[in-house]
Amino acid sequence: MGRPIRIVVADDHLLFRQGLKSLLRSEAEVDVVAETERADELPALLDRVACDVLLLDLQMERNALSDIESLAARVPVVVLTASEVEADAVAAVRKGAVAVVFKRFAVDSLMSAIRAVSAGGVWLPASLQTSMAAELRRPAENALSPREEEVARCVARGLRNAEIAKELAITEETVKTHLNRVFRKLGVRDRMELALRVARPTGERS
Repeated sequence: MGRPIRIVVADDHLLFRQGLKSLLRSEAEVDVVAETERADELPALLDRVACDVLLLDLQMERNALSDIESLAARVPVVVLTASEVEADAVAAVRKGAVAVVFKRFAVDSLMSAIRAVSAGGVWLPASLQTSMAAELRRPAENALSPREEEVARCVARGLRNAEIAKELAITEETVKTHLNRVFRKLGVRDRMELALRVARPTGERS
């Protein structure tokens, strides 16, 4: 087994945070390396601690939506939220979160989300997948070429550029070129939107 997935937990509810750490510590493949109850402490914390995945409570002492974009540029962000209002979750994804876990289902869903994100993929509850896919499903200006369709499907499976290049026997630079064309043709902005566009609208990713 390789190195455990290093997790930072950011949640201002002490009991939930303790329960979350207890849940994660029962999993040999993850390691909780740091925690905080304040969103404004996260940039300095991430400077000090090597982290593979950030678990971020959306409703902290301030709404964490304003922090997601800058944090997501540094580390994959898994949003935890007690609110199941789809608009809040969609906003988090738009800001750069690569996974959303509703706290009510955290025991069943959290490890699936962490595994997917640490492998370079995305993870969303079935209900959110459906709404996001519907939002993004609009006519494309140009049809994708067969190769572009292959690249798009690889992204939806959570493959990174190097893995796509190996699977399709092309260079990483060619993968990037195809991805740029796919983004432009489908009108999507990033890998998350592309994955949602081509993913099946029902069922949860695991």
